[in-house]
Amino acid sequence: MSEDGDPAEATDADVEDAGPESAAGLTYAATGVDIDASEAATAALVGAAGEFEGDYAGLVDIGDQYLALATDGVGTKLLVAEAIDDYSTIGIDCVAMNVNDLVAQGVEPVAFVDYLAVEEPDDNTAEAIGEGLARGAEAAGVALVGGETAVMPDVIRGLDIAGACAGLAPKGALFPGEAEPGDAIVGWSSSGIHSNGLTLAREAVTREYEYTDPFPPNPDRSIAEELLEPTRIYTAVLNPLRAHGTHAAAHVTGGGWTNLTRMGPHRYEVTDPFDAQPVFAFVQREGSVSDAEMHRTFNMGTGFVAALPENDAEAVVDATEDGRIIGAVGEADGSGEGDGTVAIRGLELD
Repeated sequence: MSEDGDPAEATDADVEDAGPESAAGLTYAATGVDIDASEAATAALVGAAGEFEGDYAGLVDIGDQYLALATDGVGTKLLVAEAIDDYSTIGIDCVAMNVNDLVAQGVEPVAFVDYLAVEEPDDNTAEAIGEGLARGAEAAGVALVGGETAVMPDVIRGLDIAGACAGLAPKGALFPGEAEPGDAIVGWSSSGIHSNGLTLAREAVTREYEYTDPFPPNPDRSIAEELLEPTRIYTAVLNPLRAHGTHAAAHVTGGGWTNLTRMGPHRYEVTDPFDAQPVFAFVQREGSVSDAEMHRTFNMGTGFVAALPENDAEAVVDATEDGRIIGAVGEADGSGEGDGTVAIRGLELD
């Protein structure tokens, strides 16, 4: 699925009706990734290290501006690339996952470094990954300033790649980080499954299919090609968001739509999300995954959101390629839990 859309996109109804909710349905936790446990471990690490953390990146005060640092990898999307021996887009994902986190904080990404760990060196694989990194850096407008390759056969099986991105933001340019009741929510479409939830997606689609099989909604592509569609890069929305009173933004990654609650413990009423691409209905059907689990795991068609006053939201929509108002921020439900809720497609997520 390309970033500019495809007439074969699934509708909301396709997503909601794609698979039964049953005891046999897959969950992200059952496939080995417990988001709550992961967040608890991350909090423990941050607390022990004494890190100065922003919402999406570490911040260092360097006078009249902040130096921001983000780090991330590609996850088990690598296993799909390995299955078909095609690493040409993995580098794009690695850049995207880092720069998008900086953009969500109001930071301009400026430089990127990568770390490639391999079981054994392979020139063709390294070249393909490097070309993807270069393409991602060019699309994001960042300098690719270097990296490191480590050969560790006692530690690594296959390969792993991660990166770190540095960015700068004048102190007045950072988003406050807290949405306000009454704000409009502006969203931008995803390019597909991005680089989150692949453990669940892989388990679901390989129950009955091989990665090399044609993708049923579009037989001109293989299932692997659909899963490997690169993560969309959202740096183009940064300047419009900075110019129009943005209160908070969120990169819809691991945790799916619950990422919106990172903008504050409010109620997020999402009334017009982007249609989910066909890959999501395919994963849901093959894994008998519940609607709620799909929305807690995947971006479901919308990859980046921002909360800002309605008049400013309209201006941002006009200034960006495919932004649109997808909902509004409301008062918290008063339950006392303090984590916020997201209402989308008839679901209540917290």
